[in-house]
Amino acid sequence: MKLLMTMPAEGIWPENSAFYADLKTSFPEVDIKVVDTVEDQMKEIKDANAYFGWITRDVFLAADRLQWIHCPGVGIDRLMVIPELVESDVVLTNSPGPHVNVMADHVMGMVVALAHRFGEAWDDQRARRWGGSNYTARFAELAGRTMGILALGQIGMAVATRAHAFNMDVYGVDLHPKPPTPVVKEIWGLERLDELMSISDWFVVAVPYTAETDKMIDAGRFAHLKEGAHVIVISRGGIVDEDAMIEGLRSGRIAGAGLDVADVEPLPADSPLWDLNTIISPHSSASSPEMYEGRQQLFKENLRRFLANEPFVRVCDKRAGF
Repeated sequence: MKLLMTMPAEGIWPENSAFYADLKTSFPEVDIKVVDTVEDQMKEIKDANAYFGWITRDVFLAADRLQWIHCPGVGIDRLMVIPELVESDVVLTNSPGPHVNVMADHVMGMVVALAHRFGEAWDDQRARRWGGSNYTARFAELAGRTMGILALGQIGMAVATRAHAFNMDVYGVDLHPKPPTPVVKEIWGLERLDELMSISDWFVVAVPYTAETDKMIDAGRFAHLKEGAHVIVISRGGIVDEDAMIEGLRSGRIAGAGLDVADVEPLPADSPLWDLNTIISPHSSASSPEMYEGRQQLFKENLRRFLANEPFVRVCDKRAGF
């Protein structure tokens, strides 16, 4: 059995990494090839049974024996643009779970930073300026406020748990409406998204990016958003219409935004988002050592199951896009 591994941008598992050594020791029967360039991938994919990484269409089409692809991240939108992969019998798995806690922490960090104007405070600190009067009556208390969450999957529920601990009232919409939980007062269907936005002081976008969610939050949706609400986007760029959000921020209808993702990444230097009341992080919300360790162990378990012909930890629905 041959496994082809490609190093992600983070470069955390080259051939001299502890993870690679662990795989070689745990699965001596597997021929593991770690490559970087597309040219090397094209050579090695011909007889590979499994692929770890972000496969391209050309590499996928060059494969003769491929049975399984494991995506090192959670969102599979970059792979869903390969129609032959979607239509094929090749199983696609991803890495859910290890990212949840750190991403939910990131959301609440943005919420608190915006509520307490930490961006301005950091500017004052760097300038050695004690501008206490600048903050008079400008903080937003979280207790008693309403957080609306678009999609109550693992991330959405983890955010809800944290917001509930701040004594916020949490509501959500999801593709699959559910009964209330101890931390979410109502979980409605997508048909009530406008209503959710109309009651939200804090609106969190945690839905996967698919053809159905592309520009889901457009100018028409923003017209329903509660005046003076804050928006947090944690899942993927492309779900929120950035032009409409920029207009809302400029007009003051949107009080502020926390963005870990953007339509174009890196966010262009001339984007107006840099200069508005925003907190921007470079698609880094999950970047903890624990997350990377968790993803490695999840892949290791799925490799064990592949060799033992057992069901994978999680199989993606290629048609649904998640």
